[in-house]
Amino acid sequence: MDHLSALAPILAETLAPLALRTDREGRFPREVIQALGERGLLGLTSATAVGGMGLGMKEAAQVVSRIAQDCPSTAMVLCMHYCATAVIEQFGEETVRKAIAQGQHLSTLAFSEADSRSHFWAPTGTARADAEQILLDARKSWVTSAFEADSYVWSSKPLAAEGASTLWYVDAKADGLSQPGSFDGLGLRGNASTPITAQGVRIAAADRLGEDGKGFDVMMGVVLPWFSVLSAACSVGLMDGALSRAVSHVSQTKHLHLGSSLADLPTIRAYLARARIKTDMAQALLDDTVAAIGTGRADTMLRVLEVKAAAGETALEVTDIAMRVCGGAAFRKEVGIERLFRDARAASVMAPTSDVLYDFIGKAITGLPLF
Repeated sequence: MDHLSALAPILAETLAPLALRTDREGRFPREVIQALGERGLLGLTSATAVGGMGLGMKEAAQVVSRIAQDCPSTAMVLCMHYCATAVIEQFGEETVRKAIAQGQHLSTLAFSEADSRSHFWAPTGTARADAEQILLDARKSWVTSAFEADSYVWSSKPLAAEGASTLWYVDAKADGLSQPGSFDGLGLRGNASTPITAQGVRIAAADRLGEDGKGFDVMMGVVLPWFSVLSAACSVGLMDGALSRAVSHVSQTKHLHLGSSLADLPTIRAYLARARIKTDMAQALLDDTVAAIGTGRADTMLRVLEVKAAAGETALEVTDIAMRVCGGAAFRKEVGIERLFRDARAASVMAPTSDVLYDFIGKAITGLPLF
């Protein structure tokens, strides 16, 4: 069974029926994550040698995008899991890799911090040696799946080496981790994105992911491509979800006194055409970015920087169009458009924000160093 065939029954039987509850109650989609694990989709990108499906970024983007059509909160949880898995697959212990591959382990990233905000590559949290262990202290500002995931790919200042950061594997049940506040946000309400405080969290020295001081290289070379692509995939799926709901509404809604539907109005069709073009353009850039990464093209980094900003900003436009053409009906919770409209607001302010990416892109095309 391929990955999309494995996903189909989850969408119909578990995800879609729970999407409204996930948003309304701000509840983590635990049932959906469990179903994804049972179908092997948490291990989609895990190597076959440890029991995973052995698939790559293209397939991960397809899964995230399709889930985002119905529940972007779940899509973002999976996005962060695949990003963390990319690091763990390269540097982590085999027991954790096998647990992920078997669908029994959910991971996530813990990068952004209260003191460096959207500059996720510059942690201010510390790591210090204590005999054979490491003590971590930090104020993480936003962690998707906080206290719902089984582990965190955690960043800190280097232990002893030169460099911007070091990455660690941290068990989510480790003593010293606390949650200073809950999340009650505008959108992506079910992704359990909250701060995490670490005070003297003890981990083994062997839990380091990669070399001391080389965390920045892993962030830029591994995490950023995965996150940019999958965040863009979430935005594209969200656009498709909003557009399909808008098309369904205007096609079925009638003006009985005129004997016509909303779709008979040229202005409505023109708005929908613009939304379709914008969505397809974002999808084309997403596909090209995946191709660039896969072949190591010279413009790969530029595409990686562009795709999240382009898709995130376009999702704002497309969901706005969906709200406009559906009028008052779009405000009703059960239609689902206003939920996607709210969820779409997150990508542009999620680190690296669109404004930060615009600066990076401007530096890249004018020959300036990014950092």
